[in-house]
Amino acid sequence: MFDRRKKAWAELTRTQRRAILVAAAVQLALQLVTLWDLRRRSADELRGSKRWWTAAAFVNIVGPIAYFAVGRRRPARSRGHRCRALG
Repeated sequence: MFDRRKKAWAELTRTQRRAILVAAAVQLALQLVTLWDLRRRSADELRGSKRWWTAAAFVNIVGPIAYFAVGRRRPARSRGHRCRALG
């Protein structure tokens, strides 16, 4: 039914190659943005240590997504004040 052996790059279809390249580009972009964000934030703005989150950034796509989902502390909102952008 299915051929389970590993295929060489040349044996992949054009669509498969494009999907791999897009996934790699997304992974690299997320990793770079994660590392940049970690570098500019203080330790107080993070949940956990910078070293741990830096290491997690190198865990495929899961590490950067976890960092943005739970690793950063949200700034405290002031009660009664509206966002300046909203007027």
